[in-house]
Amino acid sequence: MADVAVRAGVSGQTVSRVVNRSPRVDPDTRRRVEAAMADLGYRPHRAARALRTGRSQTIGLIVSTLATVGNSRMLQAVSDAAASRGLALVVVTVSGRADGGVAGAFERLGDQGVDGAIVLNEATLLARGVVPPVGLRLVVVDTPVPHPRASSGGPGATAADGSASGTRGTAVQTDHATGARLAIEHLFALGHTRIRHLAGPSTSFAAAERERGWREALAGAGLEVVEPLRGEWTSSAGFRAAGMLDADATAVFCANDQMALGMLRGLAQRGLDVPGRVSVVGFDDVSDARDFRPPLTTVRQDFDALGEAAVAALADDASGVPAIIPVRLIERASTGPVP
Repeated sequence: MADVAVRAGVSGQTVSRVVNRSPRVDPDTRRRVEAAMADLGYRPHRAARALRTGRSQTIGLIVSTLATVGNSRMLQAVSDAAASRGLALVVVTVSGRADGGVAGAFERLGDQGVDGAIVLNEATLLARGVVPPVGLRLVVVDTPVPHPRASSGGPGATAADGSASGTRGTAVQTDHATGARLAIEHLFALGHTRIRHLAGPSTSFAAAERERGWREALAGAGLEVVEPLRGEWTSSAGFRAAGMLDADATAVFCANDQMALGMLRGLAQRGLDVPGRVSVVGFDDVSDARDFRPPLTTVRQDFDALGEAAVAALADDASGVPAIIPVRLIERASTGPVP
């Protein structure tokens, strides 16, 4: 660092600020320091920095699977947000007791000296009641956070201390229930009153919140709430559900876009036109949703903002301050007037 300072004609403190991405550096000075670093082949030594600062500049991500679209999108979002802050990312997958579960994941991350960890989606259920190591900052994504709509003990309820249903740490989530209500209100505007739901796994908080929004929208309009079909987050689950859809349904709200894709194929196989006979709405707005046949009306979930909020909560140590990321409806050709 001293060599870089001499080459750039600045103080060692200025070099340190550049290395640590401080905004308190003049842009021309920053470019001069970065050029000197490149010329000299200087790289920050992460282990040495950890010894000096007590921070490893490394965070962990705990996830139950990377096979689902939502989890893989979140991995990319978290990775990008971490890289923009100069943070390294360690990913640990957990499935249950066989691999030590979340407690084992915490132990493995602790051995690597991470500064904090993000627990993602379905893994938050495994984390409930598990006490993280002392000093490990924690962010949980898609787990209950306090909000006025939450009823005692119901979906979205929180513990008395504001913790996320037994999972300690800062909670970050997409506003799933509002997204579901936007989808149903869109179908109401098209004249639909017999709106079925293909729900996600019963173990998923996101699925439960989307189901809650669907139920509340129908109940608020005085309409019958028929128990939802249910499946995993896959197109094959949507295809199977299409075969079980009752004849009275004129619209289906699917818990994610992959399930909606399978629903479209299954309805086509049954000879039911979309949207002429049945309208279909998804959730997520995956990159391919506009290329479905027909292009899919869906609720856009902002994965980038969700990942950024999770990493920011760790990097800025925003302990206990929940974040709820808004959603919006994307109207395409898979929905139309009630037949």
